[in-house]
Amino acid sequence: MATTNLQYLQNLFPRPTISPTCLVIGAPRMVFKCGCSSSGSSGQEDVFSLTSSSKYDVDYLGQSTKGDLNVNLEHLEAFGLDGQATLEGPIEQVARMETEEAEGLLRDLGIPSPSAVRLSPRGIFCSRTLNLRSISAIGYDMDYTLIQYNVMAWEGRAYDYCMDNLKNMGFPVEGLAFDPDLVIRGLVIDKEKGNLVKADRFGYVKRAMHGTKMLSTRAVSEMYGRELVDLRKESRWEFLNTLFSVSEAVAYMQMVDRLDEGAIPVDLGPLDCKGLYKAVGKALFRAHVEGQLKSEIMSKPELFVEPDPELPLALLDQKEAGKRLLLITNSDYHYTDKMMRHSFNKFLPNDMGWRDLFDMVIVSARKPEFFQMSHPLYEVVTGEGLMRPCFKAQTGGLYSGGSAQMVENSLNIHGDEILYVGDHIYTDVSQSKVHLRWRTALICRELEEESIEDDIIRTIEQSKRGIIELEYNALIHSRGHRATLVELINQKEIVGDLFNQLRLALQRRTKERPAQTLAATNMDDQELTESMQKLLIVMQRLDEKIAPMLDADGELFNKRWGFLSRAGLWDKSHLMRQIEKYGMLIYIHLGCPIF
Repeated sequence: MATTNLQYLQNLFPRPTISPTCLVIGAPRMVFKCGCSSSGSSGQEDVFSLTSSSKYDVDYLGQSTKGDLNVNLEHLEAFGLDGQATLEGPIEQVARMETEEAEGLLRDLGIPSPSAVRLSPRGIFCSRTLNLRSISAIGYDMDYTLIQYNVMAWEGRAYDYCMDNLKNMGFPVEGLAFDPDLVIRGLVIDKEKGNLVKADRFGYVKRAMHGTKMLSTRAVSEMYGRELVDLRKESRWEFLNTLFSVSEAVAYMQMVDRLDEGAIPVDLGPLDCKGLYKAVGKALFRAHVEGQLKSEIMSKPELFVEPDPELPLALLDQKEAGKRLLLITNSDYHYTDKMMRHSFNKFLPNDMGWRDLFDMVIVSARKPEFFQMSHPLYEVVTGEGLMRPCFKAQTGGLYSGGSAQMVENSLNIHGDEILYVGDHIYTDVSQSKVHLRWRTALICRELEEESIEDDIIRTIEQSKRGIIELEYNALIHSRGHRATLVELINQKEIVGDLFNQLRLALQRRTKERPAQTLAATNMDDQELTESMQKLLIVMQRLDEKIAPMLDADGELFNKRWGFLSRAGLWDKSHLMRQIEKYGMLIYIHLGCPIF
């Protein structure tokens, strides 16, 4: 899809680069053939081709051009362009005009513009630049990633089973009910004090709750004023990584109240807050291991699962665009098959099943160990889940166990060629990045309910206060340059988005599937092809303008290295990451702190 503003995730079909004989744009491994032919020729011609692995270059952002989509210049005459004098005039004027036309056509096609998508609650946001052209495979977790559960229903039943187990152990649970509003993801349990705390990025506690009672600001200051939350001390702190943590946290905080009331029987032994946490964890673990919870969900998935009709088709688009898709889940085969059938099969075309989307499926993966070490690999060979030992995975297979290294070796894809998408910060995101250098994406469903624009504005304003004076002055004096650069990039985003929407329409047409909208489906073949050619040319000319401007960005601070705080137009430098991580103050001299 389109090259987007560089602060956001780059889509499937990135920016064009320059070639002596053709115009180039990043693309997956495919060649389009269209009925549009140049004047004087007959029959179908190759309008688009790909940069081969023997002729690739590196573009101005350091990305390989291997697999880029090319427009052959001899075909430009098909719609009255000579190739060398294409869309004459200053590129700023051409881009502004084409941007306006692209926005109009997007409206006509009923497709949201990039600016609207950017602030969508279902959007994608990046902490660093990612170009999906360089990604060969995309791996997905299942629970709370591909399968979205009704939190009240799923976690409510987990809570019920947990409380039943606590009752059988002798704990007083009468009168307690599941209250999901007590907890949000990202909080931290202080197992020593029986508290639930919210800390800032430096570990300072800003809010706290003891049991189910919020503590005053003064109480929080007196209790945590001289200490930081340190997640490395696992014996004390428990980070709520995922929505699966909600039921456990609610049960624990309610039982802390019972402990404070002296309601827990003495025959259970002397219990402190840490021992109570172990008891609650044991009760919830039994609810999962004994299988009653998942059996109930499998029998009535419609009560617990919230299917997304767009999700299966989005994965199908990725697959048809040349990406290799993986499913790597800790859930067992029977549960995985039941949930995926319920959520995916009815939305896929041409009697496809969910298995048809994936180049490899791995169940019972045992993450995070899956990313750290090797376990025995078994092939699931029957619909009943019977397995046999296996020593090498094959494309299209269904497996249990194994390791991430095995996946890499089987697909001959390694490291940052793989993007892994999951909902658990540690199990999915951190470990795959630390041990394998996979690119990662975190699913955070709760952000749909928050105001995104205000947070972005506030983050920008806060970042200004954290930059030392010399660099801040350089940023101030380069505002005109940066404003022009950002305008050009935004124009390219809109033009590129239209190109990618048209390309997706063409891709679906070749597969005899309807395009995104009725208007896009009804576009004439020649109109579709000529529009794509024209847009590619505009993006190529924009690149010629953007590249030197991007190189010059930051020269007012340091001609060689650019801005201290940044690595590229949007990405923060490693130094700034360390400043954020360790909470340093920066001084120009000791008498002048900068705030």
